[in-house]
Amino acid sequence: MAKIGFIKLGNLGMSQVIDLVQDEIAAREGISVRVFGTGPKMGKDEAAETAALKEWDADFYVMISPNSSAPGPTAAREIYKDVPCIVISDGPTKKDDRQALEDAGFGYIIMTVDPLIGAKREFLDSVEMASFNSDAMKVLSTCGVVRLIQEELDIVTAQVDEGKEIVLPHILAKPEKCIERAGFSNPYAKAKALAALHMADKVAQINFPACFMMKEIEQVTLTTATAHEMMRAAAQLAIDAREIEKSNDTVLRQPHAKKGNILSKTALYEKQQ
Repeated sequence: MAKIGFIKLGNLGMSQVIDLVQDEIAAREGISVRVFGTGPKMGKDEAAETAALKEWDADFYVMISPNSSAPGPTAAREIYKDVPCIVISDGPTKKDDRQALEDAGFGYIIMTVDPLIGAKREFLDSVEMASFNSDAMKVLSTCGVVRLIQEELDIVTAQVDEGKEIVLPHILAKPEKCIERAGFSNPYAKAKALAALHMADKVAQINFPACFMMKEIEQVTLTTATAHEMMRAAAQLAIDAREIEKSNDTVLRQPHAKKGNILSKTALYEKQQ
């Protein structure tokens, strides 16, 4: 039995499904999951409280948060530095900072394509927040990010099952790397999906100054609204890409078998192998 602990500090687009991707129909044997979430907050106080999950004694942990260099996630890593732990975040992206994570013993998957939301009171309310995250999830799911993370976590889970030494991933998940995990057969579908990933990557660059630098209400609201419109357009491109694959009956589906191995099919009426 592989025991996997998920620590959710704050929220990324991927946070919505990170604990579900290895057991999508809740029928997989040999895997047990527990989650400690702190909701939207990710400060040092919340980080300290995540120590409760460590008592469960998981085989490895996955810590997901925005900006893993922030004080809260940094404090949480101090708690989990002596156990196998994979950091999943939208940063750091610089090579030296990622090397520091690796040198400290952490695995990482840094997703530049998980976009920063326009978190300004002048613009964002609960409805806008939910709408943005649903658009982000459409891109992350269709364009290869979900499959990349699922596959990498499966590799570590298999190491636990086989009694092998755990080797953690170290991946900078830029658009070009993510799209190769998506499994598109039609080149136009792949191009649309890659465009969606690049747009999602750009959303964070647009929202960052609006969230942390701009002060004037017109400038803040126009900029955040612009980024959210780009995210909506990226989601539509992701939908269009999948519709092309559906029209060709070539959607790649890779469900987990009961024992945890990956099955595969493309044609809708085909039985998974």
